[in-house]
Amino acid sequence: MPLHHPKHRHHDDDLLPYRRSDDEAKPRRPYTPTFAASSPGSANRLLVLFAATCLILATASFAFAVSVSRNRPPPPQPPPAVAFRCGPAEDSLRSFLASSSPGRNYSAGDREKVLAVVGVHTEHGSAARRAALRATWFPPNPEGIVSLEHGTGLTFRFVSGRPKDKQKMEDLQKEADMHHDFLFIDADEDAKPPQKMLAFFKAAYHMFDAEFYVKADDDIYLRPDRLAALLAKERPQHRTYVGCMKKGPVVNDPNMKWYESSWELLGNEYFVHASGSLYALSSEVVEAIASAKSESLRMFDYEDVTVGAWMLTMNVKHEDNRAMCDTACTPTSIAVGDKKCSGSCNIAEKIKQLHNSTLCSKSPTLPPEVEEEE
Repeated sequence: MPLHHPKHRHHDDDLLPYRRSDDEAKPRRPYTPTFAASSPGSANRLLVLFAATCLILATASFAFAVSVSRNRPPPPQPPPAVAFRCGPAEDSLRSFLASSSPGRNYSAGDREKVLAVVGVHTEHGSAARRAALRATWFPPNPEGIVSLEHGTGLTFRFVSGRPKDKQKMEDLQKEADMHHDFLFIDADEDAKPPQKMLAFFKAAYHMFDAEFYVKADDDIYLRPDRLAALLAKERPQHRTYVGCMKKGPVVNDPNMKWYESSWELLGNEYFVHASGSLYALSSEVVEAIASAKSESLRMFDYEDVTVGAWMLTMNVKHEDNRAMCDTACTPTSIAVGDKKCSGSCNIAEKIKQLHNSTLCSKSPTLPPEVEEEE
């Protein structure tokens, strides 16, 4: 006997949320709650609220960024241009003065103003010559260089390229660290002389505001006081090339000494040019050389000929002064040297002998007749 009569409803039917129907056997869709459609006014209020929220967030972000930027330390400024460096070139004296006297403004970007910067060109194997010069006419220490600069307006440096050989470079650096009188130029020591000379002019011009830039060899005996008197003279022509002017035959035989590989451009005889032992170029001339592109300048085999060729392209005054290339000391000699001695005698000893001569080292700056005229 069935427990319930089919015609009678079970009392649990009253708990169902909806009435059963004949469609109860059909599959049902998942239940999804529904919301009443919002009015246009409600939608507008939501958009306004959303926009206001975004604006508040953006304002807060901007205020935070401004606050952080104000409290952030300023970015480091690039160091000022250092007047004792020009690319890889370096003036060891002013580097030393800057490190030993931090209170003084040796590292300022302004070029040092002098009457002339005298570059005594040398190389690794000439240590004995440099020692002889320091024992005679070249100031032996930084104090002496500074003192001579104050007295004459001339500042002196030994000029050298940087040897590729590590040991040679270490030797030169030790000497530079001891005496602080080197100007290292942006050139290899083995570079051709004209290339080294161009590197010297570029470095010297960017480091020094000089009226003259002087090139000297390390095998001469020099009187700095007389050189200063010569360069300090009034000249109507500002573009000046001062030295012992010479000319001579061009050697076109590769088996002979002084062979010039570009002889076909020169003809049979060289043009007038200064001897390479000592000459001076005025500021305007060196400015033109220093600002020229290196590849635009003709390079011959020899430095004195090359510089003389550059002078032909400029409106310069060739000033011939034989006192800059004397072979013996005189009352007016500025530089004394003997090129015939370079391969047959000891240059260092020769310089010391000249210094021991009263006529070389202790005679007046100007001869008596010149002093009387003044």
